[in-house]
Amino acid sequence: MRNVYVLLFSLYWAQGLPVGFMTHALPVILRAQGVSLAHIGGFGLLMLPWSIKIFWAPWVDRAGSSRFGHYRSWIIPTQLLTVAVLAGLSFLPIQALNEPLYLLAFFVTLLSMNLIGATQDVATDGLAVNILKGEQQNWGNTFQVVGSRLGFIVGGGAVLWALDWLHWQSTFLILAALVLLNTIPILFYPEAARTLLPSPTVQTSNAARRPHWAIIREYLSYFMHTPAQRCWLLVLLTFKIADGLAGPVLKPLMVDMGLSFSQIGLYVTMLGAAAALAGAGLAGISLKLLSRFHALLLFSILKIGSLAAYAWLARQYDAVHAVPPWIIYAVNALEDLFSAMLLVVMLTVVMQYSRKHLAGTDFTFQVGLMATVSGGLYSLSGIAADALGYSHYLMLIVIIATLCIVPIVLWGREQRKCMQISAES
Repeated sequence: MRNVYVLLFSLYWAQGLPVGFMTHALPVILRAQGVSLAHIGGFGLLMLPWSIKIFWAPWVDRAGSSRFGHYRSWIIPTQLLTVAVLAGLSFLPIQALNEPLYLLAFFVTLLSMNLIGATQDVATDGLAVNILKGEQQNWGNTFQVVGSRLGFIVGGGAVLWALDWLHWQSTFLILAALVLLNTIPILFYPEAARTLLPSPTVQTSNAARRPHWAIIREYLSYFMHTPAQRCWLLVLLTFKIADGLAGPVLKPLMVDMGLSFSQIGLYVTMLGAAAALAGAGLAGISLKLLSRFHALLLFSILKIGSLAAYAWLARQYDAVHAVPPWIIYAVNALEDLFSAMLLVVMLTVVMQYSRKHLAGTDFTFQVGLMATVSGGLYSLSGIAADALGYSHYLMLIVIIATLCIVPIVLWGREQRKCMQISAES
């Protein structure tokens, strides 16, 4: 089982490298070039494949090579394609990004990398759901978050730090090499044969005779089957609202407060990601002491506190009050710590609601809902931040995040009712 944790760690680390660049480094680079918050928010469109991957997730679950391993036959090619895209990206000079042709090529390259990464994520999630059993899910999701956060450290923080002394091309060739290195564990992993649903040809022919909306409605009925599942669906729809609203604002705020690339790369992104690694470990331990509901509620409250600290930083900036850099680093580290703790618990419950024969699809559907909400708000939030200013906007996010606790409380109540009914029967 230890080898399984190493495998998941390597896959999510490889996945986190390019995502870390786009979510942590890119907003800083753009803001330093004078790009407005509204335009930085527009770059959230690059993350669209992560929101719509549900449309090809069933194909990933259905099609695959039994000889090489169902999910391995998706993961290995997509990781190798990511290596090729990162190598190609290294030949696009950062100095030329203000030219329309180069900017378009840059956008298309990043979009294709996200498309490939989202497909790899579907296959990796499907593999994880199938190989993790019972309480192994807690630690499996811990290693998932640790791996992805380490990817953020390198793809986001290390890139910003390296851009001050390494060439653009060297930096991205190193990223490509790291993704290639993390492909080694999956090359040697003997994936077990999957147990498929009976009579797939009959199911296919029946599906062909039914309207597409009927197939979708039948699939969604699983998440509407019980009051607890309906409340869980509401949690999924509200969980990432605060992250989506705050996404394009936090790093630009640090740029405007006077932090350099190296400071943001080393002391903000890398230190924050290190705090997230600690948070993921703490969450894995806490799930042995707390129920999933209580952990979700507690970590959500702590996350709101960290957002309130960001709102305080924004107020100091708007009032032209100097803030020591170490305070900014500490606020960011706490936010990353609580976010990672919250994410481990959330992914554990997502896995709980994923059926074995539709592992990739169910997991992707739930995560895709969160990504769709977050990505849509990310693209629009820059406009609101420009209009309201940092402090008013972040205070509004704190209020909204507080309201988003209500669905979690409702879900916990329904969970308790289900447990009582099961105990009585």
